[in-house]
Amino acid sequence: MTVSFVSTTEAAFLLNISTGRLRLLLNQKRVIGAKKVGRLWRMPLNHRGMPEIIAGCRGPEGTWNKFQREAKTIIHVLRKTIDYNRDNGTSHPAVAVKVGNQKDYCHALKIHGGCQIVYQPHQPNRSQAGGARLWIEVEPENIVERVYFSDGDYGPPPEVVQQRARFENKKSKVKKRKPKKKGKK
Repeated sequence: MTVSFVSTTEAAFLLNISTGRLRLLLNQKRVIGAKKVGRLWRMPLNHRGMPEIIAGCRGPEGTWNKFQREAKTIIHVLRKTIDYNRDNGTSHPAVAVKVGNQKDYCHALKIHGGCQIVYQPHQPNRSQAGGARLWIEVEPENIVERVYFSDGDYGPPPEVVQQRARFENKKSKVKKRKPKKKGKK
């Protein structure tokens, strides 16, 4: 049986963590069988096709994937954020990348492998705010490498922050009132 090795980018994609987090785990020698070849790290894959990570001693349990991903990667271009950036001279991330329940925002993407563009005007994708009608789907085995501007703004885009604020306002307005106790006469 031959052992497959992957690079840092591929391993981070498989584990569903950032390359920076993976490099930290590599420096702490927590990736089993990882070897540095020149300037590059090479990590072996286990029988499930995943790099193995040694759990830490402190803190919460790691959030990396332990099994191969099954969900498609869904990519949305955030039109409102593009308009906001144009009008205000900012550079908030305008691309939303959703894998399963985890959503991330970035400035650009490199898709290694096949993908398809889906347009459904009468069946919008409700996983995105407002229900996107056009998105990109990438099969689970293909790598989607996120790219960030060095001088860009980080964190969720303004439209997401506004949506979260509206949700919090609704939640705070809907307060349950306790029924008044009736006294005995």
